[in-house]
Amino acid sequence: MKHALLGAAFAAALAVPSFAADYTIMAPAAPGGGWDSTARSMQEVMQAEGISSSVQVQNVPGAGGTVGLAQFAQAAAGDPNQLIVGGYVMVGAILTNASPVSLADVTPIARLTGEAVGIAVSASSPIQTIGDLVEQMKADPGSVSWAGGSAGGVDHITVGLLAKAAGVDPTKINYVAFSGGGEALAAILGNQVTVGISGVGEFLPQVEAGTMRMLAVSTAEKWAGTDAPTLMESGYDVNVQNWRMVAAAPGLTDEQKAAVTADIDKLANSAGWKSMLETKGWANTYLSGAEFDAQLAKEIETTTAILKDIGLVK
Repeated sequence: MKHALLGAAFAAALAVPSFAADYTIMAPAAPGGGWDSTARSMQEVMQAEGISSSVQVQNVPGAGGTVGLAQFAQAAAGDPNQLIVGGYVMVGAILTNASPVSLADVTPIARLTGEAVGIAVSASSPIQTIGDLVEQMKADPGSVSWAGGSAGGVDHITVGLLAKAAGVDPTKINYVAFSGGGEALAAILGNQVTVGISGVGEFLPQVEAGTMRMLAVSTAEKWAGTDAPTLMESGYDVNVQNWRMVAAAPGLTDEQKAAVTADIDKLANSAGWKSMLETKGWANTYLSGAEFDAQLAKEIETTTAILKDIGLVK
């Protein structure tokens, strides 16, 4: 009888599901921007969907995410419960800052989202169209101040490509880098800068409220949520889509990496995440495993070429 009871207890123990992992997600930027929003969206959905019992978000701003990346690579090594968000901006910042720490020093897991870059002005701006803005750039590039994300990131790259497409020297662009979307938004709304450039989703609430005007979006096709023209249909050969990713700590075992990837797969396939993407206006560009590793290597190569072309990297 005793052996039967022990056997039943052992079987019951095996039937109890393992506890979901607790995660800390680093957003390597100040609150209010795309990485912060991505990390907090992951936090909300992972907890709501039961993928993780507890998710904390940590903000470490600076130098296009490279300050946070360096801290993460050192402090999180070997810890499968630590994640960091990044993306196109970080790839550019690593190159322009000649960062000693790169994405090779962490464990990339998946590309999560894609988003058009939006160009917007305050509602009180005399600039009505993207054509008006480009004409001012042509007359005096330095007179147009651009509020965007980190130097060398997707916002900065898009401005450089627009200048080049319009026949303006991209090295003469007056670009003002902000470490958080909230700070950039305040500068645009306060007319401290001429124009803002950021992920479309960060501008849409202000556009819908009537305090900002979207002049154009960077993708080849129009973007959901706005009727602003694309740069291409406005006559400028620019097609850029921002993307965001999640990486795990360096030094993980194959089993640990597989477990983290399985949790991120669950996130990406959940109803809660699909609803979040729709709410935020983000495209589902999910890619993981060897396919993402190959895509990331290609993105680093093409971004290096673009940054050299517009004079941001020697």
